[in-house]
Amino acid sequence: MHSCLLPHDHGEAIEKQMELIPKAEFFQAASDIFKLLGDSSRIRIFWILCHCEECVINLSAMVEMSSPAVSHHLKMLKAGRLIVSRREGKEVYYKAANTQQAELLHQMIETLLEISCPV
Repeated sequence: MHSCLLPHDHGEAIEKQMELIPKAEFFQAASDIFKLLGDSSRIRIFWILCHCEECVINLSAMVEMSSPAVSHHLKMLKAGRLIVSRREGKEVYYKAANTQQAELLHQMIETLLEISCPV
């Protein structure tokens, strides 16, 4: 980032190191993930997939939604790289991605909602 003069110099360290502040575009990935989690159904589906691997039909029954609606949410979560899928014959199974981002989001959801992993 380029250095600039701030209108008011408060003597703060960050004001003296403006070049260390990342540009706005750097935060786009975080914004995209938070947009994905802007729907309670998607959060619920993601949380379930953090604990098990499931197909669309079973997920639909678990969250009491239609299969097309669940498929739509799964497509968005997969595009955001929060979940992964695997095919076994005609069936597709989904689970949370094995990434630091997915793990952190899982922990954040459980902390915010004061819930814990099922036994």
